[in-house]
Order: sequence, then structure tokens, then C-alpha cells
Amino acid sequence: MTKKDIVLKISNETKMKQQDVKKVVQKTLDSIVESLTNGQTVELRNFGIFKVKSRRGRTGRNPRTGQVVPVPPKKVVVFKPGLEMKKLVK
Repeated sequence: MTKKDIVLKISNETKMKQQDVKKVVQKTLDSIVESLTNGQTVELRNFGIFKVKSRRGRTGRNPRTGQVVPVPPKKVVVFKPGLEMKKLVK
């Protein structure tokens, strides 16, 4: 499912204009990204939690040459589904 599919579905169910729905969906996604960028956790009840985790640096290996390569530490976004989502997906 794409963002466009979400916009179309909401637009059809609410009878709102697609342009208005698209603005709301995009603003919602922008707000989530902005919060994560600021190091905040985003919790959507019955859906899940988005948060930023730090990964330690490690040593990796180039698969072509076999040469050892250092992999620097980095931050990644993780998602933990809520209980309602877990029940429905099972």
C-alpha cells in the first residue's frame, strides 16, 4: 500500500477532497519525521511506537575482497507494533 492508496481510501470513505486528505497525511508523516529527528519517541495508541536507536560501530567485511572494513556507529529508526496491531496481524 502506498501513500496514494491511503489518500484514496480515506478520501472515498470520508467524502473529502483528495488534495485535503493528501495535505493531512503528508503533514502527519512530516510531524513524525520531525519528532524522530529531534530524538523524541512517537507513540500512536493501538498502532505502535517509533523511536530512534543508536547502533554501535563494528567491523564488517567487504564481500568482494574479503577486506576488513570499519562500520561507524549510526542511528536507526525502529518500530514496535502495538498490542492491537499484533492481535490483528496474527
